[in-house]
Amino acid sequence: MIASEPVAQVHMQQVTQSDTSASAVRNSDTDWMHAKQPEAGHIDSEDLQHCRRALNNGSRSFLAASHLLPPQVRHAATALYAFCREADDLVDLGDDQALALVRVTERVDQVYGSAALVNPADRALRAVVRHYELPRTLLDALIEGFAWDASGRHYQTLAEVEDYAARVAGTVGAMMSLLMGAREPSVVARACDLGVAMQLTNICRDVGEDARAGRCYLPLDWLAEAGVSPDNLLQPQSAAGVRHVVYRMLSRAEQLYQRADSGLAQLPVNCQRGIRMARHLYASIGDEIAAADYNVLHQRAFVPAQRKLLLLAKHWMRRSTYQPAHLQLPALPATGWLVEAVTDATTGKRVDIYRGLLQRSSTTGDELVTVLRVIDRLENVKRTQLQAGSGKVPYGFAGVVRQ
Repeated sequence: MIASEPVAQVHMQQVTQSDTSASAVRNSDTDWMHAKQPEAGHIDSEDLQHCRRALNNGSRSFLAASHLLPPQVRHAATALYAFCREADDLVDLGDDQALALVRVTERVDQVYGSAALVNPADRALRAVVRHYELPRTLLDALIEGFAWDASGRHYQTLAEVEDYAARVAGTVGAMMSLLMGAREPSVVARACDLGVAMQLTNICRDVGEDARAGRCYLPLDWLAEAGVSPDNLLQPQSAAGVRHVVYRMLSRAEQLYQRADSGLAQLPVNCQRGIRMARHLYASIGDEIAAADYNVLHQRAFVPAQRKLLLLAKHWMRRSTYQPAHLQLPALPATGWLVEAVTDATTGKRVDIYRGLLQRSSTTGDELVTVLRVIDRLENVKRTQLQAGSGKVPYGFAGVVRQ
């Protein structure tokens, strides 16, 4: 755990990364729900560069998918993710997690205050908070998720696991929805579904690593039904039961991915491709787990670069498909309060969602080349790290952000 902001900054690799802007979309096609996006705001260029460096070591799917987002959304998301990454490292990597949680809370206090800020990630986040009117409830919920991680909390039921996932990942979905100008409750609810689905996938992928670190995020009642004790996850007699529980968890994640698709289709058209790619890249981790017969105790699933490229090609020009009824489903019990926080912050203001024209980019080739280059570069970085034996397995928010 990191006990001070300067130490947090030391962890960031000083690697410059080019930021290829996605071109503006144009050419009318047909009526569709299209959310008007705010401008990029006033994030200082040096602060934004610091945020890029903070995410350069890891965050493979985010970095690749972010190149498919419009510049204003990509910049705001980079600032948001970088702050959350630093905050998670403060709690995760240091010796005094209680003190780290206090420091993170103080940083959020300062972001929502008016005094001058020293940390560039904090300054960038303040610009985002003010421009997009980001409710503090979302960041407080994320910090609560960090606290649950630090306490070594176990979860008795799937509902409790989803309570945790809502905090460390559903919040991220809600915040990303706001950055794209989508504040309608039904859309925010589906964005939270996507975050929770990603976190359930993350939990399944990391069962073995978590068990070796003394952590367990699987529902204890499901484990009991399968005849497995959380204290004996790594024992040979637990393997079959763990596989069954992981199968159930991934089935639940798939349900939520499908629910989320209905909200994805309501996002601004020039944001859909990036979020759709992130959704399918992350869901494909579950496919890799299934292909390995749900053996997560002694191997950690990952999506090879070749498969990522195939997914990219498959979903590149495909429009989002979904069941319309899913859009009207209520928010999950675990995320309803997050949706309400966004709705409360929106009350009295015009919601920037309106009926517009579905548009397509005339420069999809340039965007595709950019993403292919990013995936290739990140896979080279990943191979170098594996050969050096570097890096720990993250959990919580970082487990989502670093993929």
